[in-house]
Amino acid sequence: MSNTAVSEKARPAAAVTQARRPRFFRNPWRHPWFLEGFTWLYLIWSLAPIAIAVLFSFNKGKSQASYQGLTWRWYWGDKVNSIWHNPQLHSAIIETLKLSAFTTLIAVPLGVAFALGIHRWRGYLPSSFNFIMILSFVVPELIFGVAMFFVFTKMPGLDTVGLGNWAEVLGLVTWNVSWPAILVQARLVTIGKQYEEASADLGSTQFQTMRRVMLPLLTPAIFASAVLVFSGVIDDFVIVDLLSSNASNTPMSVIIYSTQHGGNGGPALNALATVMLLLSFVVAGLGYVGYRVMTRGQRIDGQQALTAITGAEG
Repeated sequence: MSNTAVSEKARPAAAVTQARRPRFFRNPWRHPWFLEGFTWLYLIWSLAPIAIAVLFSFNKGKSQASYQGLTWRWYWGDKVNSIWHNPQLHSAIIETLKLSAFTTLIAVPLGVAFALGIHRWRGYLPSSFNFIMILSFVVPELIFGVAMFFVFTKMPGLDTVGLGNWAEVLGLVTWNVSWPAILVQARLVTIGKQYEEASADLGSTQFQTMRRVMLPLLTPAIFASAVLVFSGVIDDFVIVDLLSSNASNTPMSVIIYSTQHGGNGGPALNALATVMLLLSFVVAGLGYVGYRVMTRGQRIDGQQALTAITGAEG
């Protein structure tokens, strides 16, 4: 019997099997309704509590159970409990911005220098240092915060620093320095060595090569790491809570947790959380726009820009 006859006999059987199959499962390239529905369900489940908290920050009354209308009372209208007039809430915003700015200004240059050094240093020792540097992605933040607490309270020489602003900044810098180091290393691997070699062939010194060639090429990665560090410090809780000394250097995250945990939360607390959320969105939006502007002329779309800003580049 020829192969043609066998295939002709097998064809009706396959047709019958396909006919018995539900119509929904016949086309493997059909629209993924189940996956799309699951995605929408997850988004609603994740964003609905945030939307409710933001909505109650504009509530006229003090209740967090019944909505009584829109108002700006808890932002600046109330002369006692609003964010603008409450000294504790007002100082919490300023303290958060100070910590974010100082940490970014210190951690990003250190991370860039670390990445450049590791990229040029070959051998087992730099590999070990690179592994130690990424331990912040493995070590729980609570363990790290407790360790930094003992460093600034018990270790000779550093116990004079004590708890407070400097301890918070140094702890946050140590925790976040791995972000710029990893992003810049990934960018260096993508760039390669041909630009440095071409600059050296043209007679440029190492300083001129770094200033005129490498830094412009590394600017998108440096900017993305600065956005990551700044936004990460805004909502950091564990390290700043363990290293803060008094209410004068307490950031927003600690105020929100301690007030809500003590049962004294209200619409003013929701307003503070809304400001914190808005700051994160503003920083992420500026990072997205800035990254697109700095990579103008390169083949990069919005998804690639968001990937770089969220730390998954390379």
